[in-house]
Amino acid sequence: MKSLRWHVILGCAALLAVGPASQAQQGRAFSVGYCYPAGCQQGATSEHIIAGQFLNNVTNVFVTGAGVQAVITDYFKATTQGEARQLQMELERLFQKRRFLMTKDPSLGKIKGVKGGKAGKPGKSLLPPATPEDLAKKYANATWTDADDKRVAEIRKKLATVVRRPANPAISELVTVQITAAPDAAPGPREIRLGTANGLSNPLVFCVGQLPEFSEKASRVIVEQKSAVAKTAFGPKSTKARPEIPVKLPATVNGQILPGEVDRYRFTAAKGQKLVMAVAARQLIPYISDAVPGWFQATLSLYDSKGKELAYDDDFRFNPDPVLYYEIPADGEYVVEVKDSIFRGREDFVYRITIGETPFITSIFPLGGHVGEKTTVELKGWNLPATTLKLDDATQAPGIHSISVRKDNHVSNFVPFAVDKLPECLAEKSHGGKSHVQRVTLPVIINGRIEKADDSNVFHFDGKAGDRIVAEVMARRLNSPLDSVLKLTDATGNQIAFNDDNTDKGAGLTTHHADSYLTATLPKDGAYLLRLSDTQHKGGPEYAYRLRLSAPQPDFALRVVPSSINARVGTTVPVTVYALRKDGFTGDIAIALKKASGFKLAGARIPAKEDKVKVTLTMPPTPRSEPVTLQVEGRATINGQEVARAAVPAQDMMQAFEYRHLVPSQELQVAVTGRAASKISPVKVVGDMPVKIPAGGTVSFKIAASSKDKTFSKKLHLELAEAPDGIAIKKVSPSGNGMEILLESDAAKVTPGQKGNLLVGAFPPKPAKTPKAKSAPGKAGPTTMLPAIPYEIVQK
Repeated sequence: MKSLRWHVILGCAALLAVGPASQAQQGRAFSVGYCYPAGCQQGATSEHIIAGQFLNNVTNVFVTGAGVQAVITDYFKATTQGEARQLQMELERLFQKRRFLMTKDPSLGKIKGVKGGKAGKPGKSLLPPATPEDLAKKYANATWTDADDKRVAEIRKKLATVVRRPANPAISELVTVQITAAPDAAPGPREIRLGTANGLSNPLVFCVGQLPEFSEKASRVIVEQKSAVAKTAFGPKSTKARPEIPVKLPATVNGQILPGEVDRYRFTAAKGQKLVMAVAARQLIPYISDAVPGWFQATLSLYDSKGKELAYDDDFRFNPDPVLYYEIPADGEYVVEVKDSIFRGREDFVYRITIGETPFITSIFPLGGHVGEKTTVELKGWNLPATTLKLDDATQAPGIHSISVRKDNHVSNFVPFAVDKLPECLAEKSHGGKSHVQRVTLPVIINGRIEKADDSNVFHFDGKAGDRIVAEVMARRLNSPLDSVLKLTDATGNQIAFNDDNTDKGAGLTTHHADSYLTATLPKDGAYLLRLSDTQHKGGPEYAYRLRLSAPQPDFALRVVPSSINARVGTTVPVTVYALRKDGFTGDIAIALKKASGFKLAGARIPAKEDKVKVTLTMPPTPRSEPVTLQVEGRATINGQEVARAAVPAQDMMQAFEYRHLVPSQELQVAVTGRAASKISPVKVVGDMPVKIPAGGTVSFKIAASSKDKTFSKKLHLELAEAPDGIAIKKVSPSGNGMEILLESDAAKVTPGQKGNLLVGAFPPKPAKTPKAKSAPGKAGPTTMLPAIPYEIVQK
């Protein structure tokens, strides 16, 4: 059994230095909703807008990867009516002062006032009446200064941006940034975050491209958006095509779709050019919480100079972002048009369209290969440099990796490629239009394709009674359009198991989980047949799959949420770690930080059978000038062997008011802010861990500070944060140089064997109640958290 000892800021001076909880701890963390343009060109400098909420103290911009630098140049926030009223009163006081001073010095001259406006009725003053005697006394020693002139101008500017209520508060504040990408900056998606003295924002996708970029200047767009913050969220559904924008190919065009808008780009092309027009919209903002279906659903059309539609697409197979390929039939001018499928629009409907004779991979085969071996991959697509690609998987760990090709130094789109350790084979082609039965030996990964509509592949294997087998398809998760269905029968056709779709929480960008997964216990010795087909009766060369047929391969993957963590020096914050268990793995998973000097995890274990746990991360005692990238690892014993898996940072994103997804991020970044802590009181939980709580009973445990601090129990108020159902703190009492915490549980709501972590928030002491005391408008968050305390429910 283990006891816990951690360093936590608990001294009174430290509490005052920390002040209110950080934004992240209070739940009022500033956030960002979109970046426009959502990318830049290698070797160029460009202006961009990042929109969000609570951005007034932003000081830095951080972009992952090397070769990209960014600086902040401007900030805008619309003025609310409450703020406008206060500004109007301040302005009237300035005018009042000016008018009084003019009675002494007429040479000052008049300044034009603001009569009424959005803050009050026309001609009606917001100030109380004042007699000449009152004014003479108030402004007896006053003078008019340049600072007064400057303040009048500032107030007038703010009053010009008054809104009753922003249509989308989460994206109502705008920061303008200047971004420079080095000529050798690697192309592809990055992450961009804003930073303040209190920490980091959530990440947004930001792309580094190779083609010349076309977009409206941020200075012009910001003017449009300042006037748009008070409009309705989606506006009227009336189409309004803006003036066509001329572009020269190849190019990347950037835009935003506001309500009812249609954007059109005109370009010149020559006969025989094979153009790829690929939209990135949902790729940039995967989910929008308050929009249905939960993202900007772009459509793409190509017209000739006479307005005839030549091509149209509203998605690329199952991917929402459309892609067009078109061979130009004649020299001339052409127009590409982008809009929302049902003419919605708002500021975060941003997009990028690459247009040119660029390489684009539409499918590969096989979809993966064996660890340590070389794999020849068949490529299909447009403007590709070759029809095959040789991959060396000798250095690749098992998992899903990205591959691409280059032509004329242009990098293609990235496609997934799986690597595994199990034996592999190719599916045999069917003959004569009939399903072919192929013998296989388990374990095996079969690389195959549903070659044509209404086709199916059937695999024969021998099994014994009691054998546990798993059949899993990897297709949709590897960019194949296959919507698989699996059916397991015995040799006589009796169905044993069937599956169509299986949800994989690790595939955070997938909304239709079309890959199949089944597990079954074989009832007898003999032959078995597994049939794989497409549930929509489709097929073709691109309908590829990887079918794993084996005994269960227990394993796990991890997700760490959130991917931006903010806290002050020495404080402790909660972090959620999700366990994505595979093939029936139910064991404990130990969690640890890798190479994270000064950071400490507590409660770092996901109990057996649980799919998530709240742990705590304690910051080092000194601040960091830059965000720190942390790596989290999970370890478990599986079939007698220790297995280690890297945790993937993720954001818990909401789609369309209801659905939630764990969307992977590139990095887990932590901002450690505040002043270096001068007083750190070592605190430990006295006794063995986990704390064992009787079902329906009580248990007490102590936390103790160093012997030098005898009074910290008087400086803190402790409460459970996100308490497990049925567990509560009944009483907290001073105990020597620490506290005794009495826990109670409700037998009707807890289960013996239940395990997890208790998160305890440390609040400033509650003020003494007085007859005249007023209730606070809202409860502040904890100053810090205590390190997570493991618990277990036991029989009373």
